[in-house]
Amino acid sequence: MFENMVDVLIYLYENYMDGGERAPIDPHVLEDELSEAGFNSDEIEQALRWLDELADEVEAPQYVPQDLGYAADSLRVYAERECAKLSAEARGFLLALEQNGILDPLGRELVIDRLLATHLSQVTADEVKWVVLLVLLNRPGQEDAFSQMEEMVYDGGQAYLH
Repeated sequence: MFENMVDVLIYLYENYMDGGERAPIDPHVLEDELSEAGFNSDEIEQALRWLDELADEVEAPQYVPQDLGYAADSLRVYAERECAKLSAEARGFLLALEQNGILDPLGRELVIDRLLATHLSQVTADEVKWVVLLVLLNRPGQEDAFSQMEEMVYDGGQAYLH
């Protein structure tokens, strides 16, 4: 059986978002398909809500780059709540993605927001990869970064880039 809502997101990406067939328009049909695939209704509901919130956030982000106070040599300091949820490996991976130009400050904040919105007690670097992939997929102008991330996810690329 599947473990959590991230598994639902991975299933949806692999079956509908990566250029394959389109997801059913009727949400009940999609929910039925996900149930038949082995997901429970709570996981399905959480994943679909998570995707809706991502779409809302990308459309009207609560952060804008100039509000982030970002400078090339600055470092993101994580709040206690964020450290409790994001493993040191996950935080290090986010830093590596940003240093290598795959994530910009706004993308990083979107990813952190979406990671905190998962129902996982602690997030690993592997889960970060999938969330980054979904965030980049939904952000216009991030096609190159998305391609790099997709390659990393599917080719088992190093968690830390060269």
